Amino acid sequence: MNWILLIIAGLFEVGFAFSLGKAKELTGNASFMWYGSFIVCLTISMVLLVKSTQHLPIGTAYAVWTGIGAVGTVLLGIFYFQEPATFWRIFFITTLIISIIGLKMVS
Repeated sequence: MNWILLIIAGLFEVGFAFSLGKAKELTGNASFMWYGSFIVCLTISMVLLVKSTQHLPIGTAYAVWTGIGAVGTVLLGIFYFQEPATFWRIFFITTLIISIIGLKMVS
């Protein structure tokens, strides 16, 4: 159950990064809505991270949480914000995914 909470926390980390990206694109009330989304996603992500670290090693949990956020944010950047999908970006994201899986396997 703690791993599921950690994965959900990582997905909310992607959500707060996405919210920042959307807020940057907009002005006025629309940007404030996305900043509100940022605060909600950030809060949920942190609460779930704290709950999962009560039963998982902090070093592993934090690395997995950050990794999920990094991978998800890069993928959102490529598919939604049209950021470049160069060989090296894909290569290093792949190595990050392999590292996250490795941390889960040894924990």
